Amino acid sequence: MKISILTATYNRADDLEKLYTSLVINNNSGVDYEWLIMDDGSTDKTKLVVDNFIKQGIVKIKYFSQKNQGKMAAINNLMPHATGELVMDCDSDDYFVTGAFDIIKKYADKLLDDDKVYALVFLKKNENGKISGNLFPEELYRSDMFSLYFKEKITGEKILVFKTEIRKKYKHIIEADEKFVTEARMYNQMDMDYDILGVNEAIIIGDYKNDGYTKNINKVFATAPLGYYEYFKELFKLDFKGVSFSKKMYIYKHYILFANLAARENAIKNVHGFFNKLMVLILWIPGSIATKRKFKHEHKRVDFMDEGY
Repeated sequence: MKISILTATYNRADDLEKLYTSLVINNNSGVDYEWLIMDDGSTDKTKLVVDNFIKQGIVKIKYFSQKNQGKMAAINNLMPHATGELVMDCDSDDYFVTGAFDIIKKYADKLLDDDKVYALVFLKKNENGKISGNLFPEELYRSDMFSLYFKEKITGEKILVFKTEIRKKYKHIIEADEKFVTEARMYNQMDMDYDILGVNEAIIIGDYKNDGYTKNINKVFATAPLGYYEYFKELFKLDFKGVSFSKKMYIYKHYILFANLAARENAIKNVHGFFNKLMVLILWIPGSIATKRKFKHEHKRVDFMDEGY
């Protein structure tokens, strides 16, 4: 079994050392792995740092570079180079727990031998050992990503390890010149034909950076609304049976938010389902006013080139 680890990085040279060290520590796991790095136009010493890793000859590393296009484009461009049976993303400021590959190996057959499963979903924890969000109801919990978060009350960031042959059929759909789109949009596409298996073991450690996407979410929303708009529009085509009212309200409000930020015409008409359309219609005016107030200082498009990931 071989794992391909994909890292998109921009101006995070100092963080890569910790990720590299965690790969070295896991080098005795008996699991074959490769680390594929896409340098998304960094202006720091990223290339020098990675060259030093490669010279040490401990970890199999493939280094690529491109003009800055954003994290999702970087991952899209790395995927064709993945040669492992399993593939996963690991952010440049995250790193693996000791024994992470042994944990993955323990459950790999459950993924590889099931034609209807596209990923194992593991836990993530911070440096203090606190798990992000909550646990799955049981080990090898079978579901899909939409149901996990909108119907089954799962919270927190999770780590997906994909079956490569399935993952290569999909990509992050990027709208216009935007440099970010939520991973959930691709997951929803995969959910249409496949399931996931939840595992209550953490394999990644990481905290949110002050200059990262999550810490600057309003800026992300303001500069990349088109992809989010399409994501929420696509949600209306899914089965809402079992989705709580509060989660439905979350969808309605965010759809209105991104329809306004993206200046989408016929946004109400594009909503699938009579009840959904009615709720969006009712909430449209107050939602539009709230968006204008909240984002009145974010109207100017800014480039993510000044932030790392």
